[in-house]
Amino acid sequence: MGNYTREEILQMVEEEDVEFIRLQFTDMFGAIKNIAVTARELPRALDNQCIINAEQIAGMDPEKGSDLYLRPVPDTFAILPWRPQQGKVARMICDLYCPDGTPYKNSPRYILEHVAKEAEQEGYTCYIDPECEFFLFHTDDNGNPTTVTHEKAGYLDMSPLDLGENARRDMVLTLEDMGMEVESSHHEAAPAQHEIDFSYGEVRDIADCIMTFKMAVRIVAKRHGLHATFMPKPKSEVNGSGMHIQFSLFKNGRNLFEDTDHPGELSEEARYFIGGLLAHSREMALITNPIVNSYKRLVPGYDAPTELTWTEHNQNSLVRIPVTRGEGTRVELRSPDAASNPYLVFAVCLAAGLDGIRNKISPAKSSNIANQDQAPEHLPETLKDAIELFENSEWIRGILGEDFCRTYLSAKKDEWLRYTRQVTDWEVEEYLYRL
Repeated sequence: MGNYTREEILQMVEEEDVEFIRLQFTDMFGAIKNIAVTARELPRALDNQCIINAEQIAGMDPEKGSDLYLRPVPDTFAILPWRPQQGKVARMICDLYCPDGTPYKNSPRYILEHVAKEAEQEGYTCYIDPECEFFLFHTDDNGNPTTVTHEKAGYLDMSPLDLGENARRDMVLTLEDMGMEVESSHHEAAPAQHEIDFSYGEVRDIADCIMTFKMAVRIVAKRHGLHATFMPKPKSEVNGSGMHIQFSLFKNGRNLFEDTDHPGELSEEARYFIGGLLAHSREMALITNPIVNSYKRLVPGYDAPTELTWTEHNQNSLVRIPVTRGEGTRVELRSPDAASNPYLVFAVCLAAGLDGIRNKISPAKSSNIANQDQAPEHLPETLKDAIELFENSEWIRGILGEDFCRTYLSAKKDEWLRYTRQVTDWEVEEYLYRL
């Protein structure tokens, strides 16, 4: 994704023979929505004159009015490599605005923008590096997704054990064609499980990248006759898929997590940032782990976090400290999964870390040296537990807004109710198709 002006976009559309432009935005639950306009109508779209009826969009409040305006973000213009090369198709990510010209405050992208701007006012810029895991499964004779795979590969295996190698390669090439910088890709621990990592960047840019990444992975998988799913725990007997996030915080061009006076150690700001993540992790779990299936991943024995501890090595800990030091010092949060909405996840995580710095929230001792007789706190064990913690949190309402939290809670309570009333196959039917 580039740094484009309006004139440059119009010129590229003409020179590249682009006929359709998809104007995309993300709903409350992280699903991409879009309308398409022709190249002839692009100037009108760039003048913010395209309107959507929001009543049928998840999380949109019809009481606030049904019409919302799409404002394309020029930097997100990208040609879709999998579409025809004659009469090409491009996309632009859009912000949502009300008819009176004010931002639509329930938009996940706006919520992240608001938190990031508050950080900037204090001199902070947050950079992140997410690690997105997913499964590639076979489809049935009708093209419907399954949880079946013939693969037996494990961590960092390659062909012929890794049967998804070609698909993963095409995913990487597709993402690079769209302007993303892919750092690495590899097979993960479970059969048919994969990971693609892209270079770290500013928190708002990476949120857009993750939405692009998920879209591209699904489409390329389908072209290979496979189904890509970001469902956290599609199979009970193997590791689930997470979206580990590595954070660094810069001020005046310096990584604040680096302790310049004591090389190899974490700075005071890094410890406070960790303290904020640990302090707020339970109440923000409904955002970082938003579905019933999320909590089937967060169990001991499958390299998933369960304890509210931090460490350099323990895979059950919520926060891990990667070994890189100096300018590369980072803090890794291991609980989020890719079923979540990245805009919301990054917003609450950044807000939690900054709250730790502002209020000097010191984390407990690292679990490397913690008293083994003192049992640590744990993440919520079910979606129901997460709903209750979210509902009782004034802090989370301050970050996301009262209207957003009310609508989000209502949907999650309905989801839990449906789950308790359905047979065990409900999870596959509910999640495998849409994640």
